[in-house]
Amino acid sequence: MIVLRGIFVGLVLSLSLAGGAGAQPYPSRPVRVIVPFAPGGSPDIVARIITQQLGMQTGKTFVVDNRAGADGVIGAQVVADAAPDGYTLLVTSSSFVVNPSFHRTLPFDVNTSFEAVTNICAVDGFILAGNLEVPARTVPELIALAKTGKGISYASPGVGNVLHLAGELFQQRIGTKLLHVPYKGGGPVMTALIGGEVETAFLLPHTSVSYITENKIRAFGYTGAKRAAFLPDVPTLAEQGVDGMETLGTWAGLFAPANTPAEVKDWLRGEIVKALAQPAVRARLTELGYIPLGNSPAEFKAYVADQVTRIRAIVDGAGIKPN
Repeated sequence: MIVLRGIFVGLVLSLSLAGGAGAQPYPSRPVRVIVPFAPGGSPDIVARIITQQLGMQTGKTFVVDNRAGADGVIGAQVVADAAPDGYTLLVTSSSFVVNPSFHRTLPFDVNTSFEAVTNICAVDGFILAGNLEVPARTVPELIALAKTGKGISYASPGVGNVLHLAGELFQQRIGTKLLHVPYKGGGPVMTALIGGEVETAFLLPHTSVSYITENKIRAFGYTGAKRAAFLPDVPTLAEQGVDGMETLGTWAGLFAPANTPAEVKDWLRGEIVKALAQPAVRARLTELGYIPLGNSPAEFKAYVADQVTRIRAIVDGAGIKPN
């Protein structure tokens, strides 16, 4: 009996030590960061900037894995279905909060299937621009022109993105319809705008400022809450009488599967805040038109829920039906 008791105690101690040895600090193996878009786009570039810096400052391995398709749904589902251990993460864009309004069904719930970790960076406004042949110089003049029934059009890089929705929100705010002309990407939009195929478009700053300064297109206004530092002479839409446009922007944020432990989220957010404090990282994000953020999980979660609600209101107001 004494021998059996000794064997039992020894077994318990061995299991206890084995468990303690296995409980290594996070992360103890490579972390996969899913980007649900093709390589080269803004979310992909942001993910690579951040993961490279995280690797340098922590000595850990972070691997970007592009899983493009279905407006970001395919890659997001990979993360929603992953184990909530912090080893499969998602870096995505504002399409994440647009998709619930454009897809009749999704294989996940953006509010409950993920843990919001931090909003890495954001673009706080878009530029409303026009081709040089448009006989308007300001937003009020553009609105007056649209109300004459001249058939003012606006281009966007497809249906169901924030630049398309900026145009829809603008129409709702001014009470006048514009003709939406979707193109296959931002490059064709710029070509069409410069060439006079369309009158106007809402544009991302980093893709359009050089064309404005080179006088190839005209900036009517900025949708942000305040004037942009890169275009200080261009007034906001609010300054020109169009309120509410500042509620819409784009961003690149980090998510984990639902039920990921708080200590993992806190570690990730803390390291990203350190990364965002690096001058080289800030400079590269600024070149893309982003403002570095690094807010808390609670703040980011609330922001995501608010954006889903706001975008649904824009879509419903435009009478757009989900696919």
